[in-house]
Amino acid sequence: MRIAVVDGQGGGIGKHITSKIRKELPPEVEILALGTNAMATAAMLKAGANEGATGENAVVRNACRVDVIVGSLAIVLAESMLGEVTPRMAASIAASPALKLLLPLNRAGVEVVGVKEEPLPHLIDALVVRLKEWATEAGKLAN
Repeated sequence: MRIAVVDGQGGGIGKHITSKIRKELPPEVEILALGTNAMATAAMLKAGANEGATGENAVVRNACRVDVIVGSLAIVLAESMLGEVTPRMAASIAASPALKLLLPLNRAGVEVVGVKEEPLPHLIDALVVRLKEWATEAGKLAN
């Protein structure tokens, strides 16, 4: 199973997601760090990603080559993360056939109604639980 973790700015959210996935899932799971900038990619690589790539073309090229894409809701919103997420990046992530597990963080001026506000560590825990459920159901992980 290949998981793309997409993040920008300092890569803090992506770093925490990558670290949690690496701890909770088997070592054969591949984690691809896709950063909107080199600092974000480096943070995710330090946290345990197998490979990393940076920039618009890296995100566009790899969005359709993974089983799951994880990150904040901002990765499907053009011009979010202070403009780091380009319209082309957002469109390719949204159009990817991969499962998208997105954290409902309200930093891009978008609020998802009906979603309970939780601290980031709780959201990441819930993301990893859902990732494990999906991977087991899809036959990507052994029970």
